[in-house]
Amino acid sequence: MTNHQIQAQNVLLIDETGASCGVVSISSAMSKAQAAGLDLVEIAPHATPPTCKILDYGKMNFGKQKKQKQKKRSLREVRFTPSIDVGDYTVKLKNIKRFLEGGDKVKVTMRFKGREMMHFQRGEEVIKRIVDDLGELVAVDQEAKSEGRQIIMILSAKTNKK
Repeated sequence: MTNHQIQAQNVLLIDETGASCGVVSISSAMSKAQAAGLDLVEIAPHATPPTCKILDYGKMNFGKQKKQKQKKRSLREVRFTPSIDVGDYTVKLKNIKRFLEGGDKVKVTMRFKGREMMHFQRGEEVIKRIVDDLGELVAVDQEAKSEGRQIIMILSAKTNKK
């Protein structure tokens, strides 16, 4: 609650610097807030007496909304094999685009099973094709590198900052 919505008669007041002013009447707390050009905000309504603080309510509310909007970015993984079919390739490419548009990073993993290791260059070609097909949409965070029986590459959405 803010300003005139506060129902209590006496409140424990904290001023804009964070110093405690003690228990004061609601009218004197409102006058101190108005003199400072700020709002009186009830921060602990269930305490006895309720605790109120003098601050800029709009600025506080904006900060809360900004934190809620900030999405935690995650790393999504899409696995390929060197002998991938065209239909499967297009579905996985669409998934990569969807993840990138959602703000996530994508880990592209090319797995080699059994004798597929003899066709390592085919896997490298598929990795290059992924980057070419995504084109301007993608930025390569980590170049494709071989780790045992797999090739790993990390992609993120390209930002257009000027």
